[in-house]
Amino acid sequence: MLSPGPLVLLGLILAAALSRLLPTPPNFSPVEAMALFGGAYFAARWLSLLVPLLAMLVADLALAAVHGGLYASHLFGSGFWLVYACIIGMSLMGFALRGRVTGARVLGLSLLGALGFFLVTNFAAWLGSPLYPQTMAGLGASYVAAIPFFKWSVLSTLFYAAILFGGFELLRRRTPALRPQTV
Repeated sequence: MLSPGPLVLLGLILAAALSRLLPTPPNFSPVEAMALFGGAYFAARWLSLLVPLLAMLVADLALAAVHGGLYASHLFGSGFWLVYACIIGMSLMGFALRGRVTGARVLGLSLLGALGFFLVTNFAAWLGSPLYPQTMAGLGASYVAAIPFFKWSVLSTLFYAAILFGGFELLRRRTPALRPQTV
């Protein structure tokens, strides 16, 4: 039987992932925060990698069912795999927080993760894009065009990190089974 810790973590991450179904500004997403959170708290490292990926997949499938069309066509394309690779990277970054979760560390890694996600996914969007020439100027134009979306990515990562890490800390104070550094 599973202890309550992993179930609580799973529930928090799944709830964050499903919040993607709510109307939000573009790129306002829990993706980076939930992966960082999972990496920080799951005692079993394989769960810290698998749970955020599965939660994201559940949310992606739900979004495809609700919105269909263009959204569904992106499922399992090259951009899909790149986003999931970024989730794994963010979960691995969460390992640095194990036993050392502080507000400053969560803030720093949240910002670093949002920046990394921005750089990687927009590089991929530029690569082979018919919208931008395959030159350094085209790459720069691609990044500049994505800046308005980056603002929302940073804000959402900070928002969801505060909710997940702060909420879990409150739960840990009230529930002895959740007090170990990883569960």
